[in-house]
Amino acid sequence: MSATPLSVGFIPLVDAAPLIVAERMGFAAEEGLALDLRRGPSWSAVRDMLAIGQVQAAHLLAPVPVAQALGLGGSVTALDAVSVLSVNGNVIGVSPALAERMRAAGHRFDFDDAAQAGRALIAAAEQPLRVGVPFPFSMHAELVYYWLSALGLPSPQNLSVRTVPPAMMPDAMAAGEIDAFCVGEPWGSYAVERGDATLLLPGSAIWSFAPEKVLAVRTDWAAAEHELRGCLIRAVWRAGRWLADPEHRLVAAELLSRAEHLNISAELIERALSGRIVISGTGEERRVPRFLEFHAHAASFPWRSQGAWIGAQLSSRTGLDRAQSALLGAERFRSDYYRAALDPVRCDLPTASARVEGGLAEDSPAGSRAGRLILAKDAFFDGRTFDPEIP
Repeated sequence: MSATPLSVGFIPLVDAAPLIVAERMGFAAEEGLALDLRRGPSWSAVRDMLAIGQVQAAHLLAPVPVAQALGLGGSVTALDAVSVLSVNGNVIGVSPALAERMRAAGHRFDFDDAAQAGRALIAAAEQPLRVGVPFPFSMHAELVYYWLSALGLPSPQNLSVRTVPPAMMPDAMAAGEIDAFCVGEPWGSYAVERGDATLLLPGSAIWSFAPEKVLAVRTDWAAAEHELRGCLIRAVWRAGRWLADPEHRLVAAELLSRAEHLNISAELIERALSGRIVISGTGEERRVPRFLEFHAHAASFPWRSQGAWIGAQLSSRTGLDRAQSALLGAERFRSDYYRAALDPVRCDLPTASARVEGGLAEDSPAGSRAGRLILAKDAFFDGRTFDPEIP
């Protein structure tokens, strides 16, 4: 029987790996799918490709389906997040000049203390700080705003925020258009290799287990194509499980490095997969546990509380009702579709579909189907928590 073709949009980033691996390593074919991966030039382009039906699914920023539900961003097509593709994986970098001022003031670039790094950045930066993010509705933006606001610099109103596609972030820094960026790998490491940036923090230092990219589909397609929807979720889940094996990192890095995917050296990609991050042109290396997760600790489970957190954050800077925004955000993270798709696999899934985000200060057992699930530490750097029942 011939495979069913399915077109999928993606941006050249390491966290597109589950889709690329699903296609290249045969996990999609095992589910009867022939994935047609189509690389987009920007997040707005990939979002629009999905919205108008040029592709049937997409590697997408976790906040985009929520923003669509809130009527933000100019596109009204309803989208569902049917799986989380990746957790963490971003880096915050600063220009060489700003890094020099921070070092002169005593900052050590330890790459792990968000409070210390943020205070050093605020003290050394000229105001307003010019920050590059890949899209207005992105975890990059939300993490930066949360971080700096918590440290006494209300954001984004006190920043000059520039939207720059990920692969162009190093060029924007080199041209002096921005002082700092938050971007997904490998583009932060690429900026370091060129001498255009020093890395200040991983995104995981701000929120230790943050949803980053999702597998997004149109809401009407998801409702009409439940068999294809299930096949796609399972194919990507199997790809994430394959990626979680450290012995597969070199093969994964080689696959991703190919011209049709990221078109960049496998060495830079392997750094993100291993959490071995070079932060400066002098070769300083920092090891970051859980720098990028695809599978472990139910990483791909679309918690409704994650959508609620994103909705609440978006409401705080757009004037929308917070409780209603959190509710609409929760509805877009389809844990029900995810459970239905993985029911035949008999993998261990959480029994709950929402939780208190930021509530785990350490890895902890969770209620689950098989009773073996350990959820990862998911603390925010400032110790706050988010209860979706009282947003």
